[in-house]
Amino acid sequence: MGMVQEFKDFAVKGNALDLAVGVIIGAAFGKIVESLVKDVLMPVVGLFLGGVNFSGLSLKVGEAAVRYGSFVQAVFDFAIIAFVLFMLIRGANRMKKPAAAAAPSGPPEDVVLLREIRDALRRA
Repeated sequence: MGMVQEFKDFAVKGNALDLAVGVIIGAAFGKIVESLVKDVLMPVVGLFLGGVNFSGLSLKVGEAAVRYGSFVQAVFDFAIIAFVLFMLIRGANRMKKPAAAAAPSGPPEDVVLLREIRDALRRA
C-alpha cells in the first residue's frame, strides 16, 4: 500500500502535472511550427533558391542514396523552431514584473565595530 500512495503523491504533484501539460502543449505547438516551416516558409526559401526543394535532394553512392536534403530540411526546421521559442520566452520574460530591489542593508558588523573603535580613538 505504501508504494501505491507514494506513486499517487508523485503523480498528483504540481510539477508532474505541469510537466505533462507542457509536453502535450509542446507537441501541439510543434505541429503548428512544423506546418509553418513546411507549408509557409520553405516554399518561399525555395523560390529564392530557384525552386529547390530541400527534402528531395540526394546523392547516389553506389546502390545507396544519401538523402542530405532531409537533413538540411531538419536543420532549417530546428533553426526556425528554436528562434520561435526564443521569441516566445523573450516575450514572456519581458511581461514578468521585475523583482523589487532589495533594500540596501547596512554595513557588516565588523565594519561598524571598526568605525566605533576609530571614533573612540579620535575622541581620546
